[in-house]
Amino acid sequence: MRRLFILPLLLASPALASTPLALHPGEELIYRVAWGVFGHAGEIHITARSETNDGQPCTLVVTTTSTRGVLRGLYQFDARAESVFSDSTNRMLVHTERSASGKKPTDTLMTFDYKARTAEYRDFIRPERNQTVQVPGGDPMDLITCLVQTRVWNLKPGDQRDVVVMFEEEPYELTFHALGYETVETPIGTFNALVLEPRMERTAAKGMFKRGSNVRVWISQDEQHLPVKFEVEFKFGVGVSTLTSYTAPPVAHADSRP
Repeated sequence: MRRLFILPLLLASPALASTPLALHPGEELIYRVAWGVFGHAGEIHITARSETNDGQPCTLVVTTTSTRGVLRGLYQFDARAESVFSDSTNRMLVHTERSASGKKPTDTLMTFDYKARTAEYRDFIRPERNQTVQVPGGDPMDLITCLVQTRVWNLKPGDQRDVVVMFEEEPYELTFHALGYETVETPIGTFNALVLEPRMERTAAKGMFKRGSNVRVWISQDEQHLPVKFEVEFKFGVGVSTLTSYTAPPVAHADSRP
């Protein structure tokens, strides 16, 4: 149940070395999450800042999520995910997740070894889940960063791109399909946006994809290519995350975006 709820709120490709990370230090995106009759069910904050990891220059992407309004009185949820990306390779080196939700808190760490194509998964609350995970070809990302990363792919309707996304300790091999253009209204403006949908086609479906859930992201077709909306559809409802605030990176970083 925890994973089903966090996806619409949070809601690895070949993040190739030649493909820059889509988030620059200083960027910030804030989303309002609607769920069924709850117009303001939660909020998502995504920020990026410069860090070092073992002496290497890196970019730290931080995503915080929380329930809001009436729903928070029914279901109090707060989470923080951190992904560390090497500035030289654009690969995710470390990913951590911590959440507080009733009697089911989480506290996990995943580190990646790209030579061995493995990831070490550590669960500090349930250590019996600790394991070494085989990582398929490609450079993995967490789901939220992967959805944002689509803004630099320059896809057109009919195009597709294979990715690897980490759901906790499990790698999911997904294919993003560019479906077409739609108009999206947000508190910061109205955008012509490209709709992208990840599907689990290269392997047997599992998790949310086996249960028939759908994920979509809308990318604005302007100079900024902002992910202006995310959507997760389940049999019992749809979670919609709409961009309400955007802070651009400093000019030095903004000028480096392709």
